[in-house]
Amino acid sequence: MARHTILVTGGTGQVGLELLRQSWPADVTVLAPGRGELDLASGESIAAWFAGRQIDCIINCAAYTAVDLAEDNAGAAFLANAQGPAWLADIARASNIPLLHVSTDYVFDGALDRPYREDDPVAPLGIYGASKLAGELAVRAGAPRHVILRTAWVISAQRSNFLKTMLRLAGERPELRVVADQHGCPTSAGDIAAALQTIALAHLADPAAPRGTYHFVNAGSTTWHGLTEAIMAASAAHGGPQVPVIPIGSADYPQKARRPANSRLDTSRLTQDFGIAPRLWQTIVSEIVAELHSAQQARTSA
Repeated sequence: MARHTILVTGGTGQVGLELLRQSWPADVTVLAPGRGELDLASGESIAAWFAGRQIDCIINCAAYTAVDLAEDNAGAAFLANAQGPAWLADIARASNIPLLHVSTDYVFDGALDRPYREDDPVAPLGIYGASKLAGELAVRAGAPRHVILRTAWVISAQRSNFLKTMLRLAGERPELRVVADQHGCPTSAGDIAAALQTIALAHLADPAAPRGTYHFVNAGSTTWHGLTEAIMAASAAHGGPQVPVIPIGSADYPQKARRPANSRLDTSRLTQDFGIAPRLWQTIVSEIVAELHSAQQARTSA
């Protein structure tokens, strides 16, 4: 039985951790080296790590994701989000292997009044989006066998994210004031990982598998306010905190980096080419809150 080895970068982030939790075929080995072993900010580190190793596929989940901090740290953002992927693309091209690269809705300005398609014009509003767009361009130019997967509004039981922040604040405040004029698709890091797994296995099985740019988010859309209301309802169902959620405008919650008013993404191309059908966002919110509740119960009873 032929064996395959997949490299996952960013293995300590939300999507990277979920990739490691996936059930992989017996003939697939997944490696997720830490930054001390493989530093994507260093071309020398990347070259040294790949030397003598047979890697059959790269899934790049590593990124500088601090959207507001990026406004004052453009060098760090572009190093992680553009130069790192460029180096990986060089490796992928030289080794003739697929590179799967995770990108973001922030490459768009959010001005459209419908879900964004893959070929819609890009126009990032800030440094983070610009650096991620530069990473996309580097991957397209450098790695012939590439899949760029744009996603948005990522939540999970792992690491820090909007859902976990709202649950924490609900235990600390009498009410939550949340933006209600930004629209998007809450998306499970676990479902992103499952999509990446499907794509990776397709490319391992068939070098002619579809390539290019795709969108993946969970089905349906809402606002940050609507998402928070769903989080509160799911929390209450498990006996957790629930407080009123007050809608506010983006102008009432100023942030250093501008956010797209519309982060909705059209996923039909991914369904057509890979058979991946996104689940409803309400379902994944309930699942994540339930997972967090179970983990809390386990800690309490330990």
